Amino acid sequence: MNTNQPTPTGSGPTISHPVKQRALGAVIGAAVGDALGAPFEFEPAGLYPRRFPKPVIGGTGEMIGGGDFHWEPGEFTDDTQMGIALAESILANGCYSHDTAWQWFRAWAATASDVGATTRASLRNPDWRRVANHIQRGAGNGALMRSFPFAVALLHADPDTVKDIVVRHGALTHPDPAAGWGAWIAVELCRHAIHGKDPFTQMDTLLDRLPTDLRPLFEQLLAADWTPESEHPSNGSVWGCLAEAVWAVRTTDTFEDALTAAIALGHDADTVGCVTGAIAGAIHGIQTIPSRWTTYINGRIDSPTGPRIYRTADLQRLTTSLLGLNETSDEVLEHAAGPVEVAPRLYAADLLGAATVPTDWAVVSLCRTGHRFDGHPVRRQVFLIDQEGDHNPSLGDAVGDTVRSIDAFLAEGRNVVVHCHGGRSRTGLALKAWKMHASGITEREAHQWLASRWHRYHDQNRSFVEFLRNDWRPALRPTS
Repeated sequence: MNTNQPTPTGSGPTISHPVKQRALGAVIGAAVGDALGAPFEFEPAGLYPRRFPKPVIGGTGEMIGGGDFHWEPGEFTDDTQMGIALAESILANGCYSHDTAWQWFRAWAATASDVGATTRASLRNPDWRRVANHIQRGAGNGALMRSFPFAVALLHADPDTVKDIVVRHGALTHPDPAAGWGAWIAVELCRHAIHGKDPFTQMDTLLDRLPTDLRPLFEQLLAADWTPESEHPSNGSVWGCLAEAVWAVRTTDTFEDALTAAIALGHDADTVGCVTGAIAGAIHGIQTIPSRWTTYINGRIDSPTGPRIYRTADLQRLTTSLLGLNETSDEVLEHAAGPVEVAPRLYAADLLGAATVPTDWAVVSLCRTGHRFDGHPVRRQVFLIDQEGDHNPSLGDAVGDTVRSIDAFLAEGRNVVVHCHGGRSRTGLALKAWKMHASGITEREAHQWLASRWHRYHDQNRSFVEFLRNDWRPALRPTS
């Protein structure tokens, strides 16, 4: 059998900004769900809401780390590690290959602290072709948890190609057919969502394509009226994990609500969180994922050429590459400006100016920062594009997240610096939104207030101005 399968990365129609942001939401949402759920793995249901009865907007949020494997705050587990290895294998080979994926998986497993039992047993074989003869069948969730890069790499592929690649890939480590077919359902839900469709309207069509012997249980667990209170396989199985994730997304309206509902179910909480985060992120997009979660994502894998470190920015670059797009670079930096106090303990700056503040300050970044703020324990990295039109499809979520973070940091008695690359449009958007919310003033009044205090500010981005004039107050809804 020829195992080199085409992955038409970057082919097909031009990728719009909303589509790109939903693709980013799928990949980064999976990592966020994994890392947020990691401390609650193997724990009973209900522990997450007892630990966090309400959202933690200030400080470092709910990314606490710990758990049986002593994860660092924001560190992702084997779920995301294997997803990264899969994505990198596709990019390294130029298409999907069992052989290349196997090399990456074995390199990862050689030093990984957390490897599922079925996966570890499979990867002891030097050749993936031996797995089916040596591994007992068991429909674990290990194939499901790592498959979401396919939703991006195969975004424009025909359905039969997607099915063939994902199902066969699942069998690399999990020969039970249910494992691969469950992964395929999740990948297709994400693909439909990234394209801007309601993924759950496709559920019956997906179920109809399942092998006859697998269909009844999947139909039961993925029914619209199913709830976790119903008797079902554990969420360590592909059945229970996918059912709980679909339920969490289907019965909520936001990324945050879906993820907290999923992790509250406990047990294999990191994997249910990973699957939920991927589907919810594909639906809602990266700008809807709370920055108090995305900011702290971190982890490492061993690749065939050595160790690699990944943070949120690295996952963004990985996703962009899977889409066949080139990562845009920032303009040349100017001389440092700021920090300048615009309100008590609230400061404006550009990137270089913000990089000079003490590490006990809270930093709210509205642009890419590299590693400049790694030494700042309290910070937020908000996904915001300084372009007009459809570049910020969830602008209200991003700005609302920013203002809530500023308020929380100020309430904690911290000095807060808000910055973007040049300290102009995005910094102005955030600070004007904060002032409008704090003082009940209009956009033009906020404009005059900021222009008199911060010399770098300008309001040339008309999309930002129109948003503040027309949509801002409804956008600042309380976090759930």
